[in-house]
Amino acid sequence: MPHFDAKGEANKFFSGRVPTTLVNTSFYWDNLIHFGMGPKKGPDGVLALTLPMADKRLSGIAAADIGKCVYGVLKGGTANVGKTFGIAGEHVTGAQMAAELTKALGQPIRYNAVTPEQFRGFGFPGADDLGNMFQFYAEFEDYFTGARPLEVARKLNPELQDFATFLARNAKRIPLG
Repeated sequence: MPHFDAKGEANKFFSGRVPTTLVNTSFYWDNLIHFGMGPKKGPDGVLALTLPMADKRLSGIAAADIGKCVYGVLKGGTANVGKTFGIAGEHVTGAQMAAELTKALGQPIRYNAVTPEQFRGFGFPGADDLGNMFQFYAEFEDYFTGARPLEVARKLNPELQDFATFLARNAKRIPLG
């Protein structure tokens, strides 16, 4: 996964050379707005959220909350040097996301669970990388969500949004295909 590998290389480069604090983020819920990952109409006309996550939880966060969490880290000063913070707003399954989208958008959204292989085969730019990313999230769900305890992000950012709150503020911005 090139974008994961690049982050790992950057972490390795800075750690031990300069005072460093690492912040590991999660899936950006804003991808539903900006990167075409929102619900799409299926052949039957019903909107579906398609993810290769089966019944596994996905750690997600609003992009705006990342900056607020980093601000919380910075407020901690030098006491946070050498630490790693994993942040997420909520850990939700694809079915839970579809249910929240249904409420927020006022129309049925079905969760379309596909395999990572099917997702990589969709052929859009980045499908391979994203398919690999989601496969990692699903296969290592406990590790990934465990490294992003929600109470850590809430302590850094008391205004942290869960998925429903993010949707209440942003549902109208999600393009429906």
